[in-house]
Amino acid sequence: MIALKGGIIALSIAVMTLQGGTGYRVVTRYPVPGNGGFDYVTIDSAARRLYLSHSTQVDVVDADNGKLIGTIADTPGVHGIALAPEFKHGFTSNGRENKVSMFDPATLQLIRKIDVGKGPDGIYYDLKTRRVFTNNHGSHDISVIDAKTGEVVGTLKVEGDGESAVIADGLVYVNIEDTDEVVVFDPKSLEIKKRFPIGVAKTPTGLAYDPKTKRLFIGCRNEPKMVVMDAVSGKVITSFPIGRGVDYAGFDPQAKLIFFSCSEGVLNIFHEKSADDYEDAGAVKTQPSARTMAFDPKTKKVFLSAAEIIETPATTPGGRPQRTVKPGSFVVLVVSK
Repeated sequence: MIALKGGIIALSIAVMTLQGGTGYRVVTRYPVPGNGGFDYVTIDSAARRLYLSHSTQVDVVDADNGKLIGTIADTPGVHGIALAPEFKHGFTSNGRENKVSMFDPATLQLIRKIDVGKGPDGIYYDLKTRRVFTNNHGSHDISVIDAKTGEVVGTLKVEGDGESAVIADGLVYVNIEDTDEVVVFDPKSLEIKKRFPIGVAKTPTGLAYDPKTKRLFIGCRNEPKMVVMDAVSGKVITSFPIGRGVDYAGFDPQAKLIFFSCSEGVLNIFHEKSADDYEDAGAVKTQPSARTMAFDPKTKKVFLSAAEIIETPATTPGGRPQRTVKPGSFVVLVVSK
């Protein structure tokens, strides 16, 4: 009986560690029709809408019940979605056609297509300068778009592939995936101010930020780690192991929780106790492929895109297996307390 009791306690501790001491867990799933790959999730917290990149279109669903509201069509190889609500404009980065679609969020209809650099991936909006930025992997630069007119007003040569970005204190911080650094630039002058090497880890993707402590939270894929960096000096404060295949990060400024979505099927959560003191708050089991997420500041929920992946063995020795999405398996996971 003592051995059994000890085993039960050990099992309980393991389950608590997996699901996280925060109380977060997967509470429901929103099935989304359609087939094909997927990437970023964007939430309009005020309008209660989720924008989901989905192969050649963007699906828009109700964040509170998962009901499909509509689609933004003709976005080949779409990666991300950015919103400029004061102009009633939205933007998608269409990786396969080297264009950005500017659309009307009310009707989801196309307003115009904008030529940008090659392979636009991450896309984000700066409220202060009223500009939209696309991180272009094919041309290793960043295109700058006037959010009101849709005109390209500049190009920033970063000499690398930008992934996630955060905007704070009048500056943009962007992870450069292939050079293992954070580039800091002025969104108005387009001048690169600093380049911070990460050093302790490689292939940075997800990025979040605490404006009070001025700390960057970087998710790195190579030797998977969460890295905490001083945004002023670039000094690495600490690092923790995370799941494989991280692609996005989020931050809850009230609870001081940092989130990393990883494609192996975990949502890593860390607690910022102070600027230089952090603790692992446990990992929530999600679903393999759930590598991108959106944190809702209103409900404190986390939304993750996922699908069942079919892997076909390589046809040649040493070749890579082919991975495809199982038709009809696309879902949004809702993680909440």
